Amino acid sequence: MLLTISTTRRPATDLGFLLHKHPDRFQSFDLSFGHAHVFYPEAGDDCCTACLLLDVDPVGIVRGKSPDQSFLLGQYVNDRPYTASSFLSVAVSQVYGSALQGACKTRPDLPAAPLPLTASLDVLPVRGGERTLRAMFEPLGYTVEAVRHPLDERFPEWGESPYFAVTLRHTTRLANLLAHLYVLVPVLAGHKHYFVGEDEVDKLLAKGEGWLAAHPERQEIARRYLRHRPSLYRQALARLVQEETPAEADEDAPATAQAEDVLETPLSLNEQRLAAVVAALKATGAKRVLDLGCGEGKLIRELLRDKQFDEVVGVDVSLRPLEVAERRLKLDRQPPARASRVRLVHGSLVYRDRRLAGFDAAAVVEVVEHLDPPRLAAFERAVFEFARPGVVVLTTPNREYNPVWEMLPAGRLRHPDHRFEWTQAEFRSWAEGVATRFGYTVRFLPVGSEHPEFGPPTQMGVFSFVQKSSTSET
Repeated sequence: MLLTISTTRRPATDLGFLLHKHPDRFQSFDLSFGHAHVFYPEAGDDCCTACLLLDVDPVGIVRGKSPDQSFLLGQYVNDRPYTASSFLSVAVSQVYGSALQGACKTRPDLPAAPLPLTASLDVLPVRGGERTLRAMFEPLGYTVEAVRHPLDERFPEWGESPYFAVTLRHTTRLANLLAHLYVLVPVLAGHKHYFVGEDEVDKLLAKGEGWLAAHPERQEIARRYLRHRPSLYRQALARLVQEETPAEADEDAPATAQAEDVLETPLSLNEQRLAAVVAALKATGAKRVLDLGCGEGKLIRELLRDKQFDEVVGVDVSLRPLEVAERRLKLDRQPPARASRVRLVHGSLVYRDRRLAGFDAAAVVEVVEHLDPPRLAAFERAVFEFARPGVVVLTTPNREYNPVWEMLPAGRLRHPDHRFEWTQAEFRSWAEGVATRFGYTVRFLPVGSEHPEFGPPTQMGVFSFVQKSSTSET
């Protein structure tokens, strides 16, 4: 496993000061999984190249482990010694620790200077192919060169492997390059050699400071880095939102459907909203969940990542969003066990639908404000009387918060299709009335950063069924 870093800024040997490794020495370091060696095949004023070579001991890694693992052939025959992975991240952190932190005692001004840097990885596994590789590095300013290795040069009919020879070029601080490699190499490899606990959130945010929050693939990076652990992912995302910048709009969505997302992007309100809804549903212990007005399936995607939810049914009145949801969820390519947990249903939320009865919980995320006020009564009966899930988690905009967005003209609603937007008092009055009429209790929660005068941007009501409704079913 080899990582090379080169620079051509004169004097190029400044790279040795930054890495705290003398170009004239061959140095070796003991690591928990083997050894790391640092050497310079080239060290001149015009060009300097430092190599980090890892000698991973695959047998030593598993020696002394529990007996139930010792016989597994995969523990001894694998690609660990040859491919870039989380082992490389650990080596970078331990061998190049000072450079990663941007520290240099002898030349304190040097770490802040952008350098023309070239980094090469001979064998990098990339789950998702070249497109994913470029999606991770190019938004950070890198020029990416990638050559895919065949499975076997002698048998080209076997096709290509998931391994790439990768060269990255960028004029940036060395500390930035090392931080990007530290986070993105295991993200691309798709696995880690150690247990992922809560401390990994701190590592991700520390190494991602200044760049991760603005990265268009930040959600996928966090999800992969944290090994698809939903609780850790939501925690990381919640801590990232304080420094996020606007993301690009989804090309698949119509322009009018993007208006509200674009308005709310600086606060990443949509991500906070989805995380809050998932957390509220999870707290109820629900296993069978409805997503009423599911749109393009963003909430469904989050729910499917949590094994608590055995069945998720998305309902929408429009066919096109359901088609987009099916494509985004890749249901035709999911393992049967995962694909069987989700159904997409074409239906209306203002008519009784027996398919929606008997669920533990339902989510109604930013839906009611799209209904004409005269149809609210029909919506109330369809959801709270006829479907009657045990819990209903409902969110809607807080109209009082709108003046906070300078780009929203005074008196305008957040979305062209909104029929109304409630104040906090109006929402509370409506929700308490619904709860009383249909045998629910309701509690209110803020979503998003609260303004001292205007309150939260989104308001949430969590309805819990406590008794049969006094309203007879007709």
